[in-house]
Amino acid sequence: MARFVLVHGAFGGAWTWEPIVGSLERAGHTVEAFDLPGGGDDRTPVEEVTLESCAARVRGVLESRPEPAVLVGFSMGGVVVTQAASDCPESVAALVFVAAFMPSDGQSLVDLAGLPEGAESLMQPNLVVEGEPPVATLPDEAARIVVYNRCTAEQAARAVGRRRPQAVAPFETAVRVDEALLAEIPRSYVLTRHDRSIPPALQRRMIREHPCRRVIEIESDHAPFLSATDELAAALLELAV
Repeated sequence: MARFVLVHGAFGGAWTWEPIVGSLERAGHTVEAFDLPGGGDDRTPVEEVTLESCAARVRGVLESRPEPAVLVGFSMGGVVVTQAASDCPESVAALVFVAAFMPSDGQSLVDLAGLPEGAESLMQPNLVVEGEPPVATLPDEAARIVVYNRCTAEQAARAVGRRRPQAVAPFETAVRVDEALLAEIPRSYVLTRHDRSIPPALQRRMIREHPCRRVIEIESDHAPFLSATDELAAALLELAV
């Protein structure tokens, strides 16, 4: 049986994964979902929310138990797990990216979002960035359109109410990773076909540039844990073997 370590994306928290945890556990796997700095119920000051602090949180979870984990990153979490896996590859049995950014050494989330294949994203034009250090928010109505476009109204309303402002630093910081070490870790991707945040074209470009052992496409928006719960759980179970 596998050990899953689940890393949420921007504006989210461990709550992101609640709909699928039961399916993974009923199949006999262990599951660890937690808040990144500044996410969910975590109250880390915004000036301390950085890519390094996020990667350090993941490393701490990975190293808390001896067995290597299937490390799953969603959206911004893809950048975080890339850095964390390079920092402690011995703790990672496999990497799974779910509608996630997959950076190369020296790339940031902002770099990837700015590629031509990301031009159709509705996320960037709707983000509101304010303050110093800068913090991003996505207005509620925009979130329903950009993230939860295939969710029920009830699902979207509940998720929107749980979202938190996101420090911008993890978006802007480039990963510093050992590509050779990362290449030794089996990598898979769950592509979301109706994604308005990370367009499928951008997801496919990242897959081409980072060859994956498996790619599973699902009929989902940028909230597959809600709009395609069973499909996402089935994909993760398939990719755990």
